[in-house]
Amino acid sequence: QVQLVESGGGLVQPGGSLRLSCAASGRTYRSYGVNWFRQAPGKEREFVAAISWSAGSTSYADAVKGRFTISRDNAKNTVYLQMNSLKPEDTAVYYCVSTRWSYSSGSALPDFGSRGQGTQVTVSS
Repeated sequence: QVQLVESGGGLVQPGGSLRLSCAASGRTYRSYGVNWFRQAPGKEREFVAAISWSAGSTSYADAVKGRFTISRDNAKNTVYLQMNSLKPEDTAVYYCVSTRWSYSSGSALPDFGSRGQGTQVTVSS
């Protein structure tokens, strides 16, 4: 099992920036990569960004493309989410999830059992 711990959230004004961290421990060799999700009160969980540990391949939700950047530091088993030009609609609890490669589907599937406690991001003036 992979354990993940998020940090870096906080209160920021619209247009500001934050950098979230997701530190992985445990059986990290089983992890293909990491996805960031977010969930605002009363709303469905929303995919934000994804990265693979080995190749560093990335993908983003349209809502954050061009504003958020996901990266990883394999030596530290840590994934980062740099969030720029933040908007009030980015307000949510952000959490990271380990992914595992599925040969049957040919894609990386999130293991929600690995999610951390989440970190609150509030964008408000």
